[in-house]
Amino acid sequence: MSDIKFTQEETDRIVAKVKSYFSEELEQEIGGFEAEFLIDFFAKEIGPFFYNRGLLDAHTLFIQKSEELGYQIEELEQPTR
Repeated sequence: MSDIKFTQEETDRIVAKVKSYFSEELEQEIGGFEAEFLIDFFAKEIGPFFYNRGLLDAHTLFIQKSEELGYQIEELEQPTR
């Protein structure tokens, strides 16, 4: 897996959320620079857990939909004698 990279707009939105969380929940101020370092840390150290869960969820959905498709194909079969 390659490093997780966000666009500048995504980074700005995430930084704003981190700063807001620190302010509202922890009653502490955090600068944008520090918030970006925190985001980078979480992306590198914890991001793979979320990524892998997403892959597992996608795989599970794919299997379910494949089974449904198989049943739909079986319904199209014509009777033979």
